[in-house]
Amino acid sequence: MAPEPGVSIVIDRLIVADLQALKSADIGDVAQATYAHREDRHAFFLLETGTIHLELDFQEYHLQAPALVYVHPDQVHRIFSFSQLTVSTLGMTTEQLQPQYRPLLAALVPAKALALNPEDFALLADTMALCARFAARRRDQLAHALLHDSCNALVALVLSQYLPQVPAPGKLARSEVLTQAFRELLEHQYPTTKRPSDYAQQLHVSTPYLNECVKAVTGHPVSYAIQQRVLLEAKRLLYHSAQSVKEIATALGYVDYPYFARLFAKGTGMTALAFRRTRLD
Repeated sequence: MAPEPGVSIVIDRLIVADLQALKSADIGDVAQATYAHREDRHAFFLLETGTIHLELDFQEYHLQAPALVYVHPDQVHRIFSFSQLTVSTLGMTTEQLQPQYRPLLAALVPAKALALNPEDFALLADTMALCARFAARRRDQLAHALLHDSCNALVALVLSQYLPQVPAPGKLARSEVLTQAFRELLEHQYPTTKRPSDYAQQLHVSTPYLNECVKAVTGHPVSYAIQQRVLLEAKRLLYHSAQSVKEIATALGYVDYPYFARLFAKGTGMTALAFRRTRLD
């Protein structure tokens, strides 16, 4: 059974002067945004007025309205400060997204915030407002269908803003197509699959050829991409979870904890515990 609309699709609009006003307001979990966290859904933020300083996967952004931000469920983020903020948000679980939109959104990660021109902002704001109106009509016979379809239309509009940054499939070179396929496999298999040869076998190419293609596109070999994806997840978990370093190592497929500790230190220049302390200070 599909999740209830109120759980799987969430629309909200927040108007707040600054961080102090947010912390003192009784708005439930909103104050948690100031701490490193993950969403349990795809999140789309339309910044209508004001400015905001936030961190997304360890990259800081200073945004001014009007702007658009997409956050994937895997990404860790937090808010440092904002001023005279008005922001509309849409949160959708993966199951509620149209299937054809899911790989397009995955290809955007890590998506950067976009500045919007007045025409595009007005269209997105109007569509977001329409979605909110449908969300309020819970007694309609087709209430969930209206909400589901209108929110997916909004996601399509968001994608239309981001997709000009992504080359069309027909324009990709063979090396780019293969690298994209490798990245899709890596995103799902990095906790369990660490050898380049295993990815090459699944993609029906030789390991040297996969290495050649990935290096031509990214500048780094397959082994580096695997290591960096593991380290990114390790940093995310160190930042926002209460798991011990040993538990994180196990979750990422490393039964040899000392090996993971050395891998993390070599890849980041500091121990896992030192990284956690620097992020929490």
